[in-house]
Amino acid sequence: MMKNPHGIVPVMLTPFTSDNRIDWEGLERLVEWYVQNGADALFAVCQSSEMQKLALDERIALSKRVVSLADGRLPVIASGHISERLDEQRTELLAMADTGIDALVLVTNRLDTDNNGTEAFRHGLDAVLSWVPKDLALGLYECPAPYRRLLSDEEFKLCRDTGRFVTLKDVSCDLETVKRRVSLSEDSGLVVINANAAIAGAAMREGSQGFAGVFTNIHPDLYAWLYRHSEEESDLRRDLEIFLALSAMAEPMGYPGLAKVYHTRLGTFLSAHSRATDYSIAERHWAVMSLLDHIHAGTEYFRQKVAERSRCQAH
Repeated sequence: MMKNPHGIVPVMLTPFTSDNRIDWEGLERLVEWYVQNGADALFAVCQSSEMQKLALDERIALSKRVVSLADGRLPVIASGHISERLDEQRTELLAMADTGIDALVLVTNRLDTDNNGTEAFRHGLDAVLSWVPKDLALGLYECPAPYRRLLSDEEFKLCRDTGRFVTLKDVSCDLETVKRRVSLSEDSGLVVINANAAIAGAAMREGSQGFAGVFTNIHPDLYAWLYRHSEEESDLRRDLEIFLALSAMAEPMGYPGLAKVYHTRLGTFLSAHSRATDYSIAERHWAVMSLLDHIHAGTEYFRQKVAERSRCQAH
C-alpha cells in the first residue's frame, strides 16, 4: 500500500545539459538533495519540471527515473498532463500511469480546456476515469499554465466522492479557500496541500497537510520544520514564516531558471539551462544574483537557528 503523498512535496526541477538534453546525473543528485532536505514525497513531471517543454518520451523517461531513484524511500507522484485533445490526453496519461508512480496527477485546466464550466469539467473527468487503471491513486493540480483553473466546491466534491483522489495541489493562494476545502475533504482521504508561500504557515494551521510551492527547490527542510512546528508560539516560527514568504517573492524573477542557478551554486547541476526560462535572468532581472545571495544567507541562518534549537531541546 502506498504512503499518502502529503507533507513537504517538492515540485521537481528537470536539470538539462548545456546542449538541451536531460541531465540524468544531475537528476540523481537532485533526488538525493530532496531526500536529505526533508522531502516527504516527490512531484515529478510538473510545471516546475518544464513539462510543457518536454516531449512525451522525455516525460515518460523522467517519471521512470525518478521512481527508480526514489527506490521506495518516499512516494512519487507525476503529471505530464498537458495535451489539448482528449485522445492525446489518453495516450499521455496511460503512458504516465505505467511508469511506476504512486499517484497520477490530473491538471484541472486539461479537464476543461476551454474553461466552459462544471459540465465540461465533469465530462473530462469521466473520460479520464474510464481510461486510467482503477487501482491507481489520482491527484489534482491547479496548474497555472496555460491558464489557472480553480476547482469550484461542487467540482472538489465531485472528485472527492469518486474515492480515487488522494491529493490536491491547491493553487488558490487564498487562506479561506484552503480552509473550506480542508473542511470539504472530510474523511475522504483527499488531502489539501497549499502551494503558496505567503500563507504557508497559516494554511498548515488550518489543516493543509504540507507544502508544495516552488521554493521547495531552495529550502524544503525549512518548510519541513515549519510544518512540524506550525502551531508553535515562538519567535523562531514567526520569523521563519516571514523569511519564507519574502524569499518566495523572487519567483517572478526567472523561475525555474532562478532555482537552477541556485543548484549550480550548490553543485547539484552543472548547467542552469532551462527550456522555459530561455533568457539570461541576470540581464533581465536586475540584482537577481545578489538576491539569491541574500536568500542563501537567510536559509543558512535559519538552518543554524533550527539546529541550535534542536541541540538545546536534546539536553
